[in-house]
Amino acid sequence: MDERQALAAFAALGQEHRLRVVRALVTAGPDGLAAGVLAETVNVAGNNLSFHLKELSHAGLITSRREGKSVIYSAAYGGLSDLLAFLMRDCCQGRPEVCGSVVAALSACDCPAGDTAHA
Repeated sequence: MDERQALAAFAALGQEHRLRVVRALVTAGPDGLAAGVLAETVNVAGNNLSFHLKELSHAGLITSRREGKSVIYSAAYGGLSDLLAFLMRDCCQGRPEVCGSVVAALSACDCPAGDTAHA
């Protein structure tokens, strides 16, 4: 991830409804959530939600797929991982113990392995 991509991701996350959407999708796991369920979960009207989903998708933070008549949205774990890696790439100036709490928090995560999907 380069600086331009990181800025787009942070801009997308810098709005409360979008941040809630990403957190809800991370919580939902790789199966994701249907658009209607997601709208209810984050308490956003469907027409407003589509605008936020488009921004998050363009930033590479979520993906979508069609299942029958439903559109299912999922966190783009690869994009989220890239964003974290961008932030931590030059971490600690050779003192990895400074980043220990971040590493421990991520190690405790039951995240899907190998998901590198980007929108």
